Amino acid sequence: MKVAKRNNLTLLGVNVRIAVIDPTFCKPRRCNLECIRFCPLVRAGSEAIRLVEELGRPVIIENVCTGCGICVKKCPFKAIKIVNLPQELEEEAVHRYGPNAFKLFRLPIPKKGKVLGIIGRNGVGKTTALKILSGRIRPNLGKFDKQVTWEEIIKFFRGSELQPYFEALSKGYFKPVYKPQAVDNIPKLIRGKVKDLLERADELGKIDEVKTSLGLEKIWERDLKLLSGGELQKVAMAVIMLKDADIYLIDEPSSYLDVKERLKVAKLIRKLTREDAYVVVVEHDLAVLDYISDYVSIIYGEPGVYGIVSLPRGVRNGINAYLQGYLREENIKIRDKPVKFHLKPLPTEWKPEEVSLSWSKIVKKFDGFTLVAEGGEVHRGEVIGILGPNGIGKSTFIKILAGLIKPDEGYVSLSKELKVSYKPQYLSKIEYYGTVRDYLEEDGIKVSESRVKSEILRPLGLERLMDRYLPELSGGELQRVIIAACLLRDADIYLLDEPMAYLDIEQRLTVAKLIRRMTEEREATTFVVEHDVVMQDFISTSIMVFTGDPGVRGFAYRPEGLRKGMNRFLREVGVTFRRDLETGRPRINKEDSWLDRYQKEVLKEYYYVPSREER
Repeated sequence: MKVAKRNNLTLLGVNVRIAVIDPTFCKPRRCNLECIRFCPLVRAGSEAIRLVEELGRPVIIENVCTGCGICVKKCPFKAIKIVNLPQELEEEAVHRYGPNAFKLFRLPIPKKGKVLGIIGRNGVGKTTALKILSGRIRPNLGKFDKQVTWEEIIKFFRGSELQPYFEALSKGYFKPVYKPQAVDNIPKLIRGKVKDLLERADELGKIDEVKTSLGLEKIWERDLKLLSGGELQKVAMAVIMLKDADIYLIDEPSSYLDVKERLKVAKLIRKLTREDAYVVVVEHDLAVLDYISDYVSIIYGEPGVYGIVSLPRGVRNGINAYLQGYLREENIKIRDKPVKFHLKPLPTEWKPEEVSLSWSKIVKKFDGFTLVAEGGEVHRGEVIGILGPNGIGKSTFIKILAGLIKPDEGYVSLSKELKVSYKPQYLSKIEYYGTVRDYLEEDGIKVSESRVKSEILRPLGLERLMDRYLPELSGGELQRVIIAACLLRDADIYLLDEPMAYLDIEQRLTVAKLIRRMTEEREATTFVVEHDVVMQDFISTSIMVFTGDPGVRGFAYRPEGLRKGMNRFLREVGVTFRRDLETGRPRINKEDSWLDRYQKEVLKEYYYVPSREER
């Protein structure tokens, strides 16, 4: 029997073929239709690929295509992907967007009184699954060329827990409420002040409670169009909390928020659980996902091509399986190497000659805000994680190190020989209208070099974006391009402000590994401002903690060892972490649980539980 290995799926016997042509990349007016000209079947007289005038692009006839891959290689814009999947999966196709478009297999199964967490890469169908469960998209069962009735859908899910769910949804018995991923679009769709929006949304009479819980007092009278990303996220979550719904579907609730705000939102989501309500959450912050969820579903596949929903798992086992890269029940490998975290963070001893940068006590004053930073020093090969709430001065400190802002008091001891590379926080302020290739080559770097491709472009998935224009890119694509530009520069000091924003878990791990490896290999020093505690734990050698009153005053401690810095920060937040014994990842202890109280009161340890020998 013929055995093939593609996309980490072992395929036996007959396969179902999925051919996807990405309309964003496909530009038939700028190419010679190489996909059609070089197709062996077309040259032999068979219509495996044809140009469809109505669509303005070619269409691959999947049941005719042999999957030889010649069109994939010949396409100058890398717009075509062809994969083979087991034939049995075709019977579980839930939705397809059109000919040669993304296809989703299976659905997550929500349960009343429980929080279902969804984990997976961007582009594998997480948002599609949420929209189907909310009723915004009616699943077509893979039959994109016909209207599928609710009777057919209910019959398709017959015998599963989704049958009564869709029966009630189709008859209007369920009231769903959906929080979208892109909260920055809210001001484009809704006008007015924060209080007006929330007063209209309040169906439970809890507006004062939610206002206080999310700290919305300062922006209560503010117009929506004047809000930051974090403020819009809190407003969107407030709307969810005020709705009297049967189904709560929440897409990425922690984006733009600092650690304290993420935990506030997580606690409010836990309060949504009741015996007659469903709660489904998509989240990329592993610590928040772990804290919120009762069980998880993993969605795996190839971004933009297909997604497969796994069987539901307990939250610990599900996240561990995702990190280890092997789904035992499905016998599927989704990652080549497992991800491991620091089980026992050891202090690093630095030599005086390894100091790369130092600074005195620094004071910087703005209108209504003052930042004070303790004097400190950092070393070659060190990754300094910066943690603290929004509006506390983290980005200001990074800009002072980059030389973009001058302090009112104090100095940075940075010799003229040292070169600095800076990645800004806000991508919207980057005004560049050329291609990705031109942007990356601005500093004289040749992206065609094999070293550049293998070390940076390929891991970040940027090779097929080279001819795209920067304004066309999504938030995640633009973030990866800006990170690549920062790391491609030959520098001694790298400053990255919130590099994990817009990225999925897989991309965050890739960026973290890349930053760590390049810092060590180049003997450089890297500062990383980031709110994802799990990623900071994974990437950092030492920690700088910022504290104070957001928007009024900020104080920055000097860099400390990972364990000491994390303990200082988590004590400020009032949260304890334990270690998962299987993967070593940090896990948030439930508030007032036995372990939470034991770590706070007996061990005085917020970061991880030390062994008997260490005590």
